[in-house]
Amino acid sequence: MGPTVAQRLIADHLVSGELTPGEEIGLRIDQTLTQDATGTLVMQELEAIGLDRARTEVSVQYVDHNLLQADEKNAEDHAFLRSACRRYGLWFSKPGNGVSHPTHMQRFGIPGKSMVGSDSHTCAAGSLGMLAMGVGGLEAAMAIAGEPVYLRMPQIWGIRLTGELPPWVSAKDVVLEMLRRHGVKGGLNRIIEYHGPGVETLSAMDRHVIANMGAELGATTTVFPSDDAVREFLRAEDREDDFTELVAEPDARYDVTDEIDLSTLEPLIARPSSPDNVVPVREVAGTDVSQVVIGSSANPGLRDFAVAAQLVRGRQVSDAVSFDVNPSSREIFADLTKMGDTFDLISAGARIHQAGCMGCIGMGQAPAVGHNSLRTFPRNFPGRSGTREDSVWLCSPETAAASALAGVITDPRELAERLGVSPDVRLPEKASVNTDMLVPPLPPEQARQEELVKGPNISSLPDFPPLPDRIEGPVLLKVGDNISTDEISPAGARALPFRSNVPKLAEFTFTQIDETYPERARGAGETGHVVVGGDNYGQGSSREHAAITPRHLGLKAVLAKSFARIHWQNLANFGILPLEFVDPADYDRVDDGDSLVLDELREQLPGGTELTVHNATKNESFPVCHRLSERQVEAVLAGGRIPLLARS
Repeated sequence: MGPTVAQRLIADHLVSGELTPGEEIGLRIDQTLTQDATGTLVMQELEAIGLDRARTEVSVQYVDHNLLQADEKNAEDHAFLRSACRRYGLWFSKPGNGVSHPTHMQRFGIPGKSMVGSDSHTCAAGSLGMLAMGVGGLEAAMAIAGEPVYLRMPQIWGIRLTGELPPWVSAKDVVLEMLRRHGVKGGLNRIIEYHGPGVETLSAMDRHVIANMGAELGATTTVFPSDDAVREFLRAEDREDDFTELVAEPDARYDVTDEIDLSTLEPLIARPSSPDNVVPVREVAGTDVSQVVIGSSANPGLRDFAVAAQLVRGRQVSDAVSFDVNPSSREIFADLTKMGDTFDLISAGARIHQAGCMGCIGMGQAPAVGHNSLRTFPRNFPGRSGTREDSVWLCSPETAAASALAGVITDPRELAERLGVSPDVRLPEKASVNTDMLVPPLPPEQARQEELVKGPNISSLPDFPPLPDRIEGPVLLKVGDNISTDEISPAGARALPFRSNVPKLAEFTFTQIDETYPERARGAGETGHVVVGGDNYGQGSSREHAAITPRHLGLKAVLAKSFARIHWQNLANFGILPLEFVDPADYDRVDDGDSLVLDELREQLPGGTELTVHNATKNESFPVCHRLSERQVEAVLAGGRIPLLARS
């Protein structure tokens, strides 16, 4: 049997381990991607490990999240990031140049290459036939330094696509169908690989939409073949020489399989407040809408904006709706304007914002409490929008534009038929390539003379002591299933400006769930405390702040039914012990405030995978286990990966 695309990519970059699901493997990394919400810590980590110069083929730092400059904090971050790129030899994408994922795809993505990024949606580059994975910032920093990235070998989940999408149904509906079927945990410890005749009907940017939201399925990454659609995309970007064909062998075998007939799909929408809370649009049609936002890395293509412009052309959106458009890249904004579609959107009542993530990360565009917001974004976790009691729905650009016109959730097929509008959009054969806002790395000799520019809001990384031999502390927080990193370390315009200031950002830790947590954590003292979670703990964003800030407040261990991949890695990287209940029913035996004891950790952790937790409050014990490799155990015991490096 021949290899799948994912297996070929992994084999081509394998430096340690074997392609056996569950085994730890090490991969050589060709490219890295960082963005400003996570990148400032990455640059501080490069400083901490003493890097002289990036050792990857390409590393790019994007400024696309913290764009609003309500005060000096974000501007300080941008100046720091520019100086770090100059010092360490990275490309610098200036504010307003675009969202990292589509911009990287346009300018740097190459079939057959490997990439990691300190952003969970780095997997979007799988649309070009890349092995692209979201990781924590420290993992990205180590990759920039030339070190392998380690992970458990995933299963390969083959999704066979047949048929062709009907009119007014698009790529967003494909991935929403995946979420409807499999939920936010469906892809855990899996690589999703799309194949079959239906793939040929999807453009490279359509594939980006689907690959991007593989993160919402919990997948390690998503992979598409590199075929004629990828060649066509690279040709439009004046980069056809970067094309390499990469397809699965005809007899390739997948560990897990599923099939979607594209012709049977209809417009879908995810209700508040989870990406897998998916229903057909027709079932919720007529629900009032007060905000519609089109943009983000989940629907970043020129077609996604153009089809919305086509639907609203010559019409005015409902006076009850704020209609916002966030161009995903400067290039796409230029092409949209050349086509005349920017004029159509403005004339229909759209507010055009700068090219960036914006409301997707809660940086502006926060909706009103009690009002429905429809967004073409990847996530609708509670409070991610910047409004704590929000009501965010996820949908395609077609559904978004139709609903903006009607003022209620509307099936675009019905509205288009009534208006006599066709979904066929003609896109230019050549993109408006403009690299002026991409600043290349300095020559090594000049780079070594550069000083890091650190404003008052940029702190150094905290020093974390080794893991104690005995953990004895209270359960300060017990949470349920699918807790996201947005709920651990929130996004939004209040918290994001402090991403470079760990002590200040710590004041926001878990406040989406319990506003008293930071104060109670400090009150727990030097012995520290424990958090208990349900299934899929730490899903969503790759932000390592969700590990660093609770660690700063004294968190020593997290006991959960299961962990999301990236957050599990981040906990270990920063010396927090991630433990899983051997019997999930034991979760119910632990209550808020219980005092838990883990003893002889320095002997037990290297010696096996099972430990015993004693509940001193109830005077009973239960088993837990860890999935850490020997390498990770060593890092946890040292207090994290950076202290371990400093010691070696």
